[in-house]
Amino acid sequence: MDLSYDFYINAPIEKVWETLVSDEGVQQTFYGCTIRSSFIPGETISYIGPGNDGEETVHVYGKILTCNPLEKLSFTEHPGPSYNQDHANLETRITYTLTTVGNCTKLTLINDLWSQEHPSYKSTKDHWPMILSNIKTFTETGKQLDFGF
Repeated sequence: MDLSYDFYINAPIEKVWETLVSDEGVQQTFYGCTIRSSFIPGETISYIGPGNDGEETVHVYGKILTCNPLEKLSFTEHPGPSYNQDHANLETRITYTLTTVGNCTKLTLINDLWSQEHPSYKSTKDHWPMILSNIKTFTETGKQLDFGF
């Protein structure tokens, strides 16, 4: 059930990292959300933006597990409260790893530790390729992909 993706981005690691952790990068690549986190292990991380609860909808939240700048970011992930009443018990783990390959950056995403019958699995599986494609496009060109929604 693990979700695993590798994307090769024609940009240095520093630029890819900035896309993943900056408000501007996240806003351009995660459906208009901003990211709120100190990136200190044990502290919180939230993706917040337009949605069910207005402009401040918590889409996902969790705790930072590992943050090695320019190398690895790992955190627990729960769906936001407006998406599932049992949100606190629905936890997965997201890990981004960056490595240099020639003049490119290899971005590996692993989204694992899914419980059986997790209600967000299918939609997450469908959305990760879109989000990662948007990260690649934005980092390389400064433009977003238009998915029509």
